Amino acid sequence: MIGVMNQSQQNSVTELRIEEDSAGQRIDNFLVKSLKGVPKSRIYRILRTGEVRVNRGRIKPDYRLQQGDTVRIPPIRVSEQAPPARPGERIQRLIEASILYEDKGFLVINKPSGLAVHGGSGVSFGVIEGLRAMRPEAHFLELAHRLDRDTSGVLVLCKKRSALRAFQEQLRENQTDKKYLALVRGKWKGGARRVSAALRKNVLSSGERVVRVADDGKESLSIFEPVAIFGNLASLVRVSLITGRTHQVRVHANHIGHPIAGDEKYGDEAFNRQMSELGLKRLFLHAEELTFTLPESGKPLTIRAPLEPALTQILEKLEHI
Repeated sequence: MIGVMNQSQQNSVTELRIEEDSAGQRIDNFLVKSLKGVPKSRIYRILRTGEVRVNRGRIKPDYRLQQGDTVRIPPIRVSEQAPPARPGERIQRLIEASILYEDKGFLVINKPSGLAVHGGSGVSFGVIEGLRAMRPEAHFLELAHRLDRDTSGVLVLCKKRSALRAFQEQLRENQTDKKYLALVRGKWKGGARRVSAALRKNVLSSGERVVRVADDGKESLSIFEPVAIFGNLASLVRVSLITGRTHQVRVHANHIGHPIAGDEKYGDEAFNRQMSELGLKRLFLHAEELTFTLPESGKPLTIRAPLEPALTQILEKLEHI
C-alpha cells in the first residue's frame, strides 16, 4: 500500500508488488485508498486509458489483485492537502480501554456510544482513525462492519485482508450470530417475536436519510425476545439479527409498536422525554454479543460487551418505579 505522492514523486512511475494483505481487493478500490487526494474520476481515467498496468498488462477496474502482482502507477500530480484530523489523547485512551479481544487477524472493541466508526459527514474522525493513530506501525487495519454512531457494543476490525475477507463472507452468508439489547417503549406481551418486515432506504426532501418498511424493500429478519419488563412503561429486549440492514433494529422495533428509548429518528418523543427524566442521554441500543468463526482455526469465537454504567443505572431506576 502506498500513501500520497509528494512533489518529488509526481514525475516518476511507481511500481508496487502486492502482498498477501492487499490480495483479493479490486484494483480501483486499491488505487482509491493508495492515491489519497486524487479524484476518483482521475483514477478511473488512468485505468480506462491503460496508464495503470498489472504485470505489464491492461486491466479493468473490477480486476482483483493477486499476491505477487506488480502494479504500475503513472506519475500523478496530487494537490497539497491538510493532514487528516487526529483524535486527541482522551479519545485514544477511551478506545484503548474498550478493547475486548485481539489476535493476529482481529481486534474487537466495545464501541462507546457517540463515537462514529469512521470520519465523514461532518465527523472529523472515528474509531478507525483513532486506532490508526494509536498504531502507526500497523500495515493493515480496516473496519469489518459498522455500528451507528449512537449505538454501543461489539465492533470488529481486521488486521489482515484475509481476515477481512473471511469475516465479510460470513456476514454475507448469515453465518454470524449478532445479538443486541434494547430498551423499548411499553409492556412486552408474550415471548419471542419474529419481525420480517422488508426495509428500504429513503432520502427525504431535506436530504436526511431514513429507512422505512416497504414491500419492495430488502428482506429483513429480526427476532425479539423479552429480558425484563418494567410495568407498563418499558421493556428490555434482546434482538437477534438474522439479516443486517441499516437501522434494522430501530425500524423493526418501531414497526411493532415498541420504539427504542432515546431514538430521535424513529422513536417516540413522549417516551424519550420520560427516559430523559430518568437520566438517559443516549440511544438505548447496545450490540451485546457477536459470534463468528476464526478463519485460521475454524473455531467459533463469541465476544460479549458489557453495558456501560449509564445504561445499567437506567435499568436500576426502572426497577424501582
